[in-house]
Amino acid sequence: MEAYSIFGGKPLSGEASAFGAKNAVLPLLAASVLLKEPVRLTGCPDLADVRNMLKLLESLGCRTAREGMDLTIEAGGAQEHVMPESLSKQMRSSIFMLGPVLSRFGRADFTYPGGCEIGLRPIDLHLQGLRALGAQIEEKHGHIICQGKLRGAAIHMDYPSVGATENVMMAAVCASGDTVIHNAAREPEIVDLANFLNTCGAKVRGAGTGTIIIQGGAKLHGCSYAPLTDRICAGTLLVAGAATKGDVYVRDARAQDMQALLAKLKEAGCGITVYSEGIRVRMSRRLKAVRRLETAPFPGFPTDMQAQMMALLTLAKGTSVVAENVFENRMSHAAELTRMGADIQVSGRIAVVRGVEMLTGARVTTRDLRAGAALCVAALAAQGESVIENISLIDRGHDHLERTLSALGGQIKRIELNE
Repeated sequence: MEAYSIFGGKPLSGEASAFGAKNAVLPLLAASVLLKEPVRLTGCPDLADVRNMLKLLESLGCRTAREGMDLTIEAGGAQEHVMPESLSKQMRSSIFMLGPVLSRFGRADFTYPGGCEIGLRPIDLHLQGLRALGAQIEEKHGHIICQGKLRGAAIHMDYPSVGATENVMMAAVCASGDTVIHNAAREPEIVDLANFLNTCGAKVRGAGTGTIIIQGGAKLHGCSYAPLTDRICAGTLLVAGAATKGDVYVRDARAQDMQALLAKLKEAGCGITVYSEGIRVRMSRRLKAVRRLETAPFPGFPTDMQAQMMALLTLAKGTSVVAENVFENRMSHAAELTRMGADIQVSGRIAVVRGVEMLTGARVTTRDLRAGAALCVAALAAQGESVIENISLIDRGHDHLERTLSALGGQIKRIELNE
């Protein structure tokens, strides 16, 4: 089993780059099934989730290729509508394939998706949206069996789910008639998917607002496209810089996508400078507690940054309250941070974080991708060595995180543990 060995206590300093976002690249890969012409996506990091999605595409008959940071997908020869169970259970994002495959072939047979253990994350909103478009869906023995000719409809999302909004968007662009999605998710990744689909010939309006209008019947064509840069990876690097009392500049980080995070970093006393090409964080004194941090759909504070911010707040002067409103089981990192000397009390979805003067290295285990990133932040700021186990989960969203952190001066290396 691979792990990270981190010797902390040294400020991070220097420049890193934000590459294509995992949460943007995955739906774009899924959407490529809709096209019979090649798609080229540039600036795509080599992530475990991206590799698994490419395997899913290949299992459907698509051809894929990677050249450095660029991916090419040719879905013209795709013929299969059945998703291999072994692949779909490895990642939550396999559910993105449901809408495009159903739209392309008129049928789809999938198993329930896997992913990080951060809560139930039901897929009922995905299925509700596809049913509204005319899909006949049967759930049995862990399989989702869909068929039917899709047609436009007015759809109201009971919750602004990012994945469900994206699935309906992809299914609707080639459906007959127009579709209106009410209470749609407004995340930047939604806007990015709409931009990609429009580049391919679709007609999608309103992305980034609560109402998205899709003119159906599009004749899609191939394109070359640069996915949105990763606001979560960029935010993680900024938080790591602040936690270590360092000076870190993240090139290509988009401040307009990160306002909630930047506001909390400023509240904690960090020096934030926004440039046209990126964001810089500087911190030379002890952090200050934030009164309350609550996760919420965009433009609220992102749930994917909650763990990293909690790691930061363990070292702040005073008491902070962190409320997780998106997922019911996303506090696993609190117990691991406590092993490093943090003072955290968790009750349900609420954590009370009393800042301590210093964290100390410890052997800890991550249970999900973002918790793993948070433990790296804490370890970089702690005194002594930390060993972080189960880093395959971190690889799902970070392209060799140890290389990026090492380039900023972090003492981190990947090691092999004897189980």
